[in-house]
Amino acid sequence: MNKSIVFTFFCFAAFLLVGCGEEESSNQRLSFQEQGQFVPDFNADSAYHFIEKQVAFGPRNPGSKGHLKGRNYLLDKLREYASERAVYPQDFTAEGYNGEILELTNIIAAFNTQSSDRIMLCAHWDTRPRADKADINKQKPILGADDGGSGVGILLELARLFQQHPPPIGVDIVLFDGEDYGKEGDLDNYFLGSRYWAQNPPVKGYSPRFGILLDMVGGDGATFPKEQYSMRFAPALVNELWSIADEKGWGNLFLDKKGNAISDDHVIVNRELQLPTIDIIRHRVTDKGAEFAPYWHTHDDDMGVISHNTLDGVGRVLSELIYNRIARSPQE
Repeated sequence: MNKSIVFTFFCFAAFLLVGCGEEESSNQRLSFQEQGQFVPDFNADSAYHFIEKQVAFGPRNPGSKGHLKGRNYLLDKLREYASERAVYPQDFTAEGYNGEILELTNIIAAFNTQSSDRIMLCAHWDTRPRADKADINKQKPILGADDGGSGVGILLELARLFQQHPPPIGVDIVLFDGEDYGKEGDLDNYFLGSRYWAQNPPVKGYSPRFGILLDMVGGDGATFPKEQYSMRFAPALVNELWSIADEKGWGNLFLDKKGNAISDDHVIVNRELQLPTIDIIRHRVTDKGAEFAPYWHTHDDDMGVISHNTLDGVGRVLSELIYNRIARSPQE
């Protein structure tokens, strides 16, 4: 590790260490109340553009040209919005199938670095190296406009808002790599980035109030029932977000009904770090388990499935929560 990288890391660590102080009570950490604060307009067109830019690189599965281009693009955009010193690429390797060595990067950006009171927003930025559900070309990687691209697009638009209108609470954006690498049924080779991040935290003792994971949050016709691991880990946060959605006219997206329990990055974060983290994820409830969009893990997951309306609803609900609903800590 060269000296410039060491310096950058410790500057970044200093930003996040402010969130590693004395543990607040569970009630305070998951306390919500309307604050009467200004909430900037989330721009769905901008979020759409950020997805479009990612898809233009092609599939972003580990080892591909699109993966490298996507990594550099995301680092550049977050440095533009959060500053060079508040963005940290967490590079690591993992062993894949048939002895393949995967070069992976989790991307972390901190906003309102002066605040000791923090939350985490996350998504995976990689795309699937195979199209398991496709009728043909099953071994070719997918573009992942929704599955990967949409969550990142919404978080980049929120990052743009955070630059223009600093949030009243510290916000850390974490983009996980290697979430979608595993073969169907092999959960040990999914969630590579969140596993590494949880087991090797850039800052020891990092303890934000809560985390919110976005996965497949941009597709036309999407609905988000209350995912059941999320209800187990942080029911107050789930209920607050879904209540905001109903109040703001987005109840058609955020369904007030029990969802399925879905293995995703949030399960890793909860189990490894006991950090209450929920998952906003498109699915339909069935007796056989969660049913995802018809384009899931196929080559049809391209820009044609992305809906401005879905992006708008998710982005505005999150903006309202962040800027206007999180009860202030007495220490702030």
